Amino acid sequence: MKQEENGLALAPLGLFLVIFIGTGTFLTMDGTSMAFYQLSATVAILPAIAWAVWMGRGKIADKINIFLRGAGEPGIITMCMIYLLAGGFASVAKSIGGVESTVNLGLSIVPASMVLPGLFVIAAFIATAMGTSMGTIAAIAPIAVGVAGKTDISSAVLMGAVVGGAMFGDNLSMISDTTIAATRTQGCQMSDKFKMNFLIALPAAILTVIILYFVGEGGQVVQNGGYSLLKVLPYITILVMAVMGINVFVVLGAGIIFTGAVGLASMEAFSLLKFSQDIYSGFTGMQEILVLSLLVGGLGELIKYHGGIAYIIKFIGRLTRGTKSSKAGEFSISALAVLSDLCTANNTVAIILTGGMAKEIAESHNVDPRRSASLLDIFSCIVQGVIPYGAQVLLAGSISKLSPLEIIGNMHYCFILAIVAVLSIMTGFPRGKKS
Repeated sequence: MKQEENGLALAPLGLFLVIFIGTGTFLTMDGTSMAFYQLSATVAILPAIAWAVWMGRGKIADKINIFLRGAGEPGIITMCMIYLLAGGFASVAKSIGGVESTVNLGLSIVPASMVLPGLFVIAAFIATAMGTSMGTIAAIAPIAVGVAGKTDISSAVLMGAVVGGAMFGDNLSMISDTTIAATRTQGCQMSDKFKMNFLIALPAAILTVIILYFVGEGGQVVQNGGYSLLKVLPYITILVMAVMGINVFVVLGAGIIFTGAVGLASMEAFSLLKFSQDIYSGFTGMQEILVLSLLVGGLGELIKYHGGIAYIIKFIGRLTRGTKSSKAGEFSISALAVLSDLCTANNTVAIILTGGMAKEIAESHNVDPRRSASLLDIFSCIVQGVIPYGAQVLLAGSISKLSPLEIIGNMHYCFILAIVAVLSIMTGFPRGKKS
């Protein structure tokens, strides 16, 4: 049943953020150590879900079914499967010493001062080839965790570099689901959108690399160690497969099998039983973010059902009705992407939901469809990288055992991209002629 626009439908999301971030902030001010770890986001979101189920008319049972439909949405299940495979791979690789060997080999080649820019560039390259930031983070984040243990560089800064690079590559990739959604809804070619997107994202990436270089310039290796090339092979294999553009499930699944085979061949104490236990240990390590992703997906579907997304679309539409300025149109399209991603925590879904309205705004305000597609993708990418309940930040936090807010505080790329994108709208560069 189609729902009317309703701004109150957004309130449960606000309640979740107030409870989760507010509790952590209060405990920090109160002097509690590890304040943002004291309340799990999976518990903080429960009152918001209860409110969303209770609000509005209709049977409670029907709204629970709507929640379950959102939790079981294919995109959410895909993320959950990536969580499990990433956890299994990271656990087995760590068990056989693969992470340590890879880190030691890398630090013997690359100076510690270049680790941060290096991780950003590698993550960007792999995400561009794979078309998925999630798969990239799953592959690179364990290496970043290992680097943190061998150098004096902060884990949060290292994870920020990895996630930032992954978001850059995913945003530009020709095979990314966000690129496909943005170009199809706006009616432009992927190659044209890439060129427009690249001219905005590249300056942000260059500035990020420069900042990361200076942040890590004083980095030192505090613990040297040896490495086994055999144990490095699983990482080299999955990176090569990723660059070849092979499906992320195949990459991670093959990575688990190959890593286990290396362990069986090189370690007497590593048995098939130990292999299976390590895989399961990796699965259980992803429990919190898997559950949170399901709950966020269900909450997003309830917000949509109660008219929250419709309210955002109509609100932006009303703001643009009185002006035909292309600049106003571009800001409105960007705001659509931002607000919808805040509610759905899924940049692809956010683009699909608001693509129709964005196209209408683009046509009425003389905005090039390549430009509108680029802005939709860029601003949904920005939000996805800075919300504490976004899949990418949650995955990185789970692998590194860090609070999502610690990683967000070091997401240099997304913050710089936001500034560059706003400046792009204000200056009108780059802009093509509307066909």
